[in-house]
Amino acid sequence: MLDSKLDPNSVEKSSTDTDPSVFLPDLDRHAITQLQRDTAQRLNLSMSFTDTLKSGAKGPEVAVIPTGQYEMGSTQREFGHNKDEYPQHYIQIHKPFAIGRYTVTADDFEHFCKDTEWSFRDDLIQSSGKTPVINLRLVDVNLYLKWLSEQTGEIYRLPTEAEWEHAARAGTTTAFHFGDEVTCKEVHFNALFPYNEAKQKKRWYLPRCSPYPKPIEVGDKPANAWGLHEVHGNVWEFTQTSWRDSHFNANRDGTDSGVTDSPWYVTKGGSWFDDAIHSRSAARKRRSFEEMDTNLGFRVVREIT
Repeated sequence: MLDSKLDPNSVEKSSTDTDPSVFLPDLDRHAITQLQRDTAQRLNLSMSFTDTLKSGAKGPEVAVIPTGQYEMGSTQREFGHNKDEYPQHYIQIHKPFAIGRYTVTADDFEHFCKDTEWSFRDDLIQSSGKTPVINLRLVDVNLYLKWLSEQTGEIYRLPTEAEWEHAARAGTTTAFHFGDEVTCKEVHFNALFPYNEAKQKKRWYLPRCSPYPKPIEVGDKPANAWGLHEVHGNVWEFTQTSWRDSHFNANRDGTDSGVTDSPWYVTKGGSWFDDAIHSRSAARKRRSFEEMDTNLGFRVVREIT
C-alpha cells in the first residue's frame, strides 16, 4: 500500500451523491445493500431497472451503484496476485452510475442486429438466448453502445476499470466478492485449474465439477451485494480503459488516466477458459482492440444524470 485513504474534501460532491468518502469495506453486506437502496431512492430510481427501446423492447437490466471509497488491485498476500495488479490503492467514486446486472446477452444484442442489419461473420461461433454475446471486436461493442444510447435517450458506455472493480467488489476486500475461496458452484472457470487446490499446492486432485467449455446463461451464479451476476468467470469483460502494466500513477477518482494511443485495453473477470485465479476481482488481462474471442463479452454502464 503506497497511499492513505483519500481526503474526502478533495473530491467535489453533487446534490445526488451519497458521501463518496465512505470507506465501503467498513460496512457489512446489509449496509452495502442499504447504501444502494438509499442511493436509488435519492435518484428516484429502482435499485435495478431497464430502459425502453424505440421498438418497445427492454434494454439490458442495470443496477444502481453508489459512491464510496474502496481498495483497488491486490498485494502479494493474495493468492494469484500478479504484478500488474500493483500497487493496491484507494479509489474514491464520487458519482453514482448504473451497470449491467449481467453481461450483454445474445438476446440483448439481437435487438441491435435486427434494427441496424448488422450481422456476424458466417465463420464465427455465435451464442444464443441468455448466454453472453461473444466474438465481438471493441469497435462492434461501441456501435452497439451508440445505438443503445440513441434508442433510449440515455448515455451508455463501457465501464472504466476502476468502475468495474468497484461494482464487482461491492465493498469487499477479498479475492472474490464472496470470500477468499471459490468452487465451480460460485464461478464458471476452467475446472481443470481450480483455486483452492492450487492455493494448497496440491499436485494431484480430481476436478470437483465437470469441465464445461463454453459460456453459461447469465444469472446462473450468485449475485454480489449490489445484484451483479458473473462478475467472476464465464466471460472476460471489456472496459474502456487502455492497458497499463501496473496501477502506478492511476487516477484515484475512478476515471481513466489519459492513455489514448494504446492498441490494448483492460478486460476483467476471467472466463470459462481460464484458471480460477484469473477470475479474482483484482485480476486483469490485456486484450487488443481488434481482438474477438469466445470467452470475451461486455457489461454496459448507464450514466445517471
